[in-house]
Amino acid sequence: MTDRTCAELFDHTHATIIGDADRPILGVAYRSDQVSPGDAFCCIVGLKADGHAFAQDAVDRGATVLVVERMLEVKGDNDVTFILVNDTRKAMAHLAAHFYRMPTQDLSLVGITGTNGKTTTAHLVEHIASTLGKTTGMIGTVGIDIAGKALPADHTTPESCDLQHIFAEMRDAGCEVVAMEVSSHALDLDRVWDSTFAVTAFTNLTQDHLDYHKTFEAYFAAKRRLFSADYPAKRVINIDSTWGERLVADALEQGDEVITTGFAENADVHPIEIAYDVARTRIVLGVRGEAIAFEYPLVGKFNVENVMTAFGIALELGFAPHDIARALSDVPPVPGRIEHVMLEAGEGSDRAREIAVYVDYAHTPDAIEKALASVKQLTKGKTIVVFGCGGDRDATKRPLMGKAALAADFAVVTSDNPRTELPDAIIEDIVAGMQECGERFSVEPDRKRAIEHALSLAHPGDSVLIAGKGHEDYQIIGTTKHPFDDRAVARQALKELDQ
Repeated sequence: MTDRTCAELFDHTHATIIGDADRPILGVAYRSDQVSPGDAFCCIVGLKADGHAFAQDAVDRGATVLVVERMLEVKGDNDVTFILVNDTRKAMAHLAAHFYRMPTQDLSLVGITGTNGKTTTAHLVEHIASTLGKTTGMIGTVGIDIAGKALPADHTTPESCDLQHIFAEMRDAGCEVVAMEVSSHALDLDRVWDSTFAVTAFTNLTQDHLDYHKTFEAYFAAKRRLFSADYPAKRVINIDSTWGERLVADALEQGDEVITTGFAENADVHPIEIAYDVARTRIVLGVRGEAIAFEYPLVGKFNVENVMTAFGIALELGFAPHDIARALSDVPPVPGRIEHVMLEAGEGSDRAREIAVYVDYAHTPDAIEKALASVKQLTKGKTIVVFGCGGDRDATKRPLMGKAALAADFAVVTSDNPRTELPDAIIEDIVAGMQECGERFSVEPDRKRAIEHALSLAHPGDSVLIAGKGHEDYQIIGTTKHPFDDRAVARQALKELDQ
């Protein structure tokens, strides 16, 4: 792996090699502070910085190859080979994939995209494949898993250089099936370029990330790339929206194999009967004309969507329907996805033990709406939601989030990850969408106190949904991550209720 030359790694590309084409590349980097001697440094153009500005630092640290979109002057004694390309992001993805000897060709890689449901669906696919005898890997928001070894993740979908390294580790660890969340940013920024997919899947499309994509059509266009000829694969597509229907039309025109999912009877995988319980869901799925009855330990209508998508993916991976159903029957809860916060035996007051508390990652209007609908199905009394919106992110969704939260009987508006924005300014944007509800909400910028306040309002039989951060164990204020876990805070507040 370490003796491949510039000429070999950029063969059959439109790159122009200026300098020693036979120079070996010993590693690939896109951050100058992570360069090792003999590396190729890729000068990618980021959202806030241009990698070309760090070329000299990379050379000073030992980079002997620079992948650039324009020629640069570098100083020093090192002889540098330049790889001149039109797009350094695509070039880096290509270089990394070939440097690690195309690891995805040795994996059954599943790419899952959509606004909501990616994390749960990836967990479901990984669990199905693992239960049915495959060595598995997973990449997504919650983290990375390589054949049972858990690693943290900084991005939903890592940068291409890091991603291909992870794929190589998965291949070397014997992974057979890998489930990966593929974000719209990753697709737009070519992080998965030159990856080979066995299956690509679409969950849904609702408002998010318009600060980046600007329009819904542009947002959809980014997602759509995963179903284009650039990424040939079998397709699993939720057709409960016109977005899904458009993807199906594209796929059929390309001659792709497609499994459709949805609540409509014309979907290849659709529900015939559903019975929701506090901790489990019983379902009869129509699977290409066959009725498959089973139950699984997840709740809510939105999880029916996720289960159907995972079922379709598993079918495309070659698993039998009844085996898939058996695997789903004992799937573990997904961290921070309608996660039930429970007290230990003997903890808390009688009142505290009769209040249901759920933590969920819901951070879009649609996700809030669906999470609340699921909680309400499980609740005899009233529902209370605690939520906020992230700073330095799509501000247009904030009043829509506020409006969606009115589906609860009462809402407590608080901070999420304010980042560099003022929490009060974010809250003001949210509350602008809640004016029609009169006195059915309150504001408490401090998230800990907001959770405590919501629990103080709850009575036996009520449910409290704490939305927005899910599995996260931090809160970003300014540029600093502070330890904060909704689940831990809620559990402690429950223990102290009425004490």
